[in-house]
Amino acid sequence: MGKRRERRVAPSSDRRQARDNSDARVDQFREQAASERRLFTIFILFFIVIPAVSVFVYSVKYAPNSDRTVTSAHQDDGLVKTDISYQEILNDNSKVSENASHRHYTYPILAYITPWNSKGYEMAKRFANKFTHLSPVWYDLKSQGTGLILEGRHNADTGWISDLRMKGDAWVLPRVVLEALPKELLRKKKLRDKAIDLIVSECKEMEYDGIVLESWSRWAAYGVLHDPEMKKMALKFIKQLGHALHSVNLARDSKQHLQLVYVIGPPHSDKLQEHDFGPKDLQSLTDAVDGFSLMTYDFSGPHNPGPNAPLKWIHFTLQLLLGTIDSNAQTRAHKIFLGINFYGNDFVLSEGSRGGAITGRDYISLLEKHKPQLQWEKNSAEHFFLYMDDSHVRHAVFYPSLPSISMRLEEARLWGSGISIWEIGQGLDYFFDLL
Repeated sequence: MGKRRERRVAPSSDRRQARDNSDARVDQFREQAASERRLFTIFILFFIVIPAVSVFVYSVKYAPNSDRTVTSAHQDDGLVKTDISYQEILNDNSKVSENASHRHYTYPILAYITPWNSKGYEMAKRFANKFTHLSPVWYDLKSQGTGLILEGRHNADTGWISDLRMKGDAWVLPRVVLEALPKELLRKKKLRDKAIDLIVSECKEMEYDGIVLESWSRWAAYGVLHDPEMKKMALKFIKQLGHALHSVNLARDSKQHLQLVYVIGPPHSDKLQEHDFGPKDLQSLTDAVDGFSLMTYDFSGPHNPGPNAPLKWIHFTLQLLLGTIDSNAQTRAHKIFLGINFYGNDFVLSEGSRGGAITGRDYISLLEKHKPQLQWEKNSAEHFFLYMDDSHVRHAVFYPSLPSISMRLEEARLWGSGISIWEIGQGLDYFFDLL
C-alpha cells in the first residue's frame, strides 16, 4: 500500500514513500472543510460536530461551483461523467489511446517518479511525450559532522534517462530534499557554498537538466521561517543556487542551462502567515527559479477523513498566491506547477483515526472485492465510496477519477499554469489520456 507524502521534521524521518513531501499541512482549511463535506451526513456518527459558523465559512470559501464544465480527451466517448460505477472503472481503467504521444494539456507537466514504485518508471517511458519535466525522487542533502553530504546516487538510473531522451524531450530534474540542519546551513557561508557546489557538480557529472529542490517545509518545521532575518537568508540561498545552476549549460544542449524547480506548499490558513510561501516570496525568486511545484493535495488525513484536494480550496490557494485571474496573474502562473494527486486514501472510520494512502492497484482490488457504489462529493468535486472490511469496520475511500482530474486540469488551464503529478506510478492507466 502506498504512503502519503509525509512532512519531515527531523533528519532521520524518511517516511515519504508514495506521497512523501506534502509538508505544508493546511490545518485551518481542514477544520473548516470537515464540517461542510457532503459525506459528513453519512459519517455523522464518526466525527465531532464543528460549530455552525465553520459550515458557513467553508461553504462560502471552499465549496466548488457545481456547474463546472468537465472537459477531457474522454468526454466524447462518455467516460468522463460524475455518475460512474465500479464496473465501468474495472472495465476501462487500462484502456488508453493508441496515440500515447498526443498531448491534450498544452501547459507544462511535471511528473514525479519514486524508486519504490517501478510502475512510475514504466509510465514515464510509455508516455514520455506527455511530460515536459520528470523528477525522479533520488537525492537528500544531509549534515555530516561539520560538513554536508549528498546522498542518493545509488538510486540514479542512467539507462532509464537514456531511454527517456530517445523517446521525448522532457527535462530530467531529480528531486533533492535539503535535510541539512537549517540554521547551520543558512548562517554559514561555507556550508551554503558547499551545498550549491555539491548540487551543481552532481548535475554536471550525471548530465541532469537541473533539480527539483524541496526545503521550505523543512525550514518551516524547524521554525527558521518565523525569523524574518533567517527567512531572508533562506530566500538568498535559493537565489544563489538558482543563479549557480543557470550559469551551467546543459551537456546535451549548450543553448540551455540547468533548471531549478522549487517545491512550495499551500498556506496554513486563509491568511498568509510569516512562514507561508506567499506572493512576495514568489516575486523575489522569479528570476532565479524556473518553476514552483505547488503541493495542492493532502488536504485531509486519518484524523480528519475527507477529500484529498477540494477543488475550491485549490482555486483559493492559487488566488492567495497569484491574485485574481487576470493577465498579470497568468504571467506569474506560468511558473506554477499545480499539484494533482494520482494516489488516494482509504480511511478507517472508527476510534483511532487510522488509514492511509492507496495506489491505483490497491483501488482496483478494493473495487473488485467490495463492488461499492461510488458517490460524487460535490463540495470537493471528488469521488468516494464506503465499505465494511472483514472485521466489520467501516472505511471511506477517496481516489481520483476521470472527472475529478479533468476538473483540476481545467482549473489549471484557466490560470495558465502547469501541473505537477504526485506520482505517476500510483495512477490508473487511463488517467494519462487526459494529459
